[in-house]
Amino acid sequence: MPTYAYACTHCGHRFDAVQSFSDAALTECPECGGALRKQYGSIGVTFNGGGFYRTDSRAAASSSADASGGAATTSPTSSKTEAKSSPV
Repeated sequence: MPTYAYACTHCGHRFDAVQSFSDAALTECPECGGALRKQYGSIGVTFNGGGFYRTDSRAAASSSADASGGAATTSPTSSKTEAKSSPV
């Protein structure tokens, strides 16, 4: 269950509350009874590696298909790895 941070708009009291996603937001300060406001901070999720960004694979895939008229082509890196792995 996520933890939400709240701050009172009247007295400035700040606290955290563990609530379910389906629970309604808290509206009353436990200290003074004033109105509460949810505080938003940084997200604790990081995306590492490839495949998360729009530019990761689209430019390379569309440019090779456009250059050959839609036919699949081999990339220069795949031919280099084949040459290295075959015995001489």
